[in-house]
Amino acid sequence: MKVLLHYKTYEISPETPWVTFVHGAGGSSSTWFKQIREFKKAHNVLLIDLRGHGQSERGCWEKGDTFLDISKEVIEVLDELKIKETHVVGMSLGTIVAQTIADISPDRVKSLILGGAIIRFDVRTKLLMWIGHASKRIVPYMSLYKIFAYIIMPRKQHEESRLAFVNQAKKMCQKEFVKWFSLTKLINPYLTRLQATTEEIPTLFLMGDEDYLFIPPIREVVRQNEKFEFIEIKDSGHVCNIDQPEIFNKISIDYISKIEQKRSVLQMG
Repeated sequence: MKVLLHYKTYEISPETPWVTFVHGAGGSSSTWFKQIREFKKAHNVLLIDLRGHGQSERGCWEKGDTFLDISKEVIEVLDELKIKETHVVGMSLGTIVAQTIADISPDRVKSLILGGAIIRFDVRTKLLMWIGHASKRIVPYMSLYKIFAYIIMPRKQHEESRLAFVNQAKKMCQKEFVKWFSLTKLINPYLTRLQATTEEIPTLFLMGDEDYLFIPPIREVVRQNEKFEFIEIKDSGHVCNIDQPEIFNKISIDYISKIEQKRSVLQMG
């Protein structure tokens, strides 16, 4: 099967742990530009452009496609590269893809690091999505995307994150935007199931403390599951890997190191 997604790797050796980065909707693998230098020092790094984003192919949609189909395309890249296991770092809607990969292929995922995680829509986000669905075929997608970016990342210190995603979203087209936006229709029941099916996989929720739309549901789900870990990054919004890259990198790399050490101990035992 032909791999449809564009990807780039930085490989040290076959024995070095892999880390796969999954960007959010409207972004691309280039939104991880503040992570590459640090992660590639001690990890094999895989950067992927999801369908319709970055340099990946457009027009790959078939009727009824879901996050499951998108996630299978990422797994095809892992197969192509013969990556048996990887840590997966996701951002925003990319966290749903990351969790779906863990759901359908749990043996491939060593851990999940979910930045700006989306696990439930509350009343505010439901209203935002309703407005988007009502206008997505009428309003030019870039106008709608910019409005959403300002609502989700409203502060001055979020400006770099906003611009990074808006500039990458310009490479999309109206049809691709509509398809991706349509995936959010049934997101709540789907995500509720994902939290249950992936609870055995080491998971770190890494959120900016100013991510006001999405952080309350994270606090709730972490209270309900002691196996999940949760860290807030101060002075950071939804896209915390760009807002506070040094802190994001350190916490993520330390978490991966901890998981690797635990696995080594279990294998030796």
